[in-house]
Amino acid sequence: MKSTFRSHLRLSVIGAIAFSAASAPLLYAQDAAEAAPEEAQQTLWDLIVAGGWAMYPLGIFSVCMITLAVYNAMQLTRKKFVPPMLKQSVLTHMGEVRVRSAIEEAAESPSYLGRMMATSLPHVDATEPETLGREKVEDAMADFAIKENPTYMAWVGYFSVLAQASPMVGLLGTVSGMIKAFQTLGLSGGSDPAKLAANISEALMTTATGLVVAIPCLFCFYIFKNKFNQLATEAQEALAQSMDAAIATVNADQQLAKVPEGIAEA
Repeated sequence: MKSTFRSHLRLSVIGAIAFSAASAPLLYAQDAAEAAPEEAQQTLWDLIVAGGWAMYPLGIFSVCMITLAVYNAMQLTRKKFVPPMLKQSVLTHMGEVRVRSAIEEAAESPSYLGRMMATSLPHVDATEPETLGREKVEDAMADFAIKENPTYMAWVGYFSVLAQASPMVGLLGTVSGMIKAFQTLGLSGGSDPAKLAANISEALMTTATGLVVAIPCLFCFYIFKNKFNQLATEAQEALAQSMDAAIATVNADQQLAKVPEGIAEA
């Protein structure tokens, strides 16, 4: 009788433990399901508020980053730097040694190449048939680049400023949040973990936001910097090709005279 009772008791205890173990995940899942809607109700504004004052300048930085990206993407295009039609037309004029026509057509174009050629080609020197004053033309082109390039690079350089300033502001927000956290800890004696967690959340949120703004700025800086250098190099090469075409035409007769008789006709 006693053994039967003990056996039933053991089975009851084991069953209770098994039921508790089986129902625990269900209860946890139910609690998580009930807590999920509360977490889902957190909006972007709640995250901004949780980040504290530092989120506002970081928000301004992010707007500046987007504005600069759009502006540079619109400005640094091949159409505004090296228009293919202008490049081909000037090359044709210079190949026929019509320097004045090339200058006039270049002056009508607001592009980087047009302004560069309108500034440089007037220095072509017909008294130097072998080079057409190429050194003077290249000096004028260098002076043009010195004056014009900083204007374009200034807008690209702002990405670098934002990339450096954003983590610093985020770090300042982190320091501010940690100061508040320790003040809360000192005043409450550790009895108010909610306020302590809010201050720590502010500290972490500003650091993360600062990096989120800085990293794309860093990528944009190098992308647009390389893009500008590429377009400026293409413009310089176009001018060099035009000078080569003019020099080749001017010296064509002299080069032909140096060729032994019979070879040119073949």
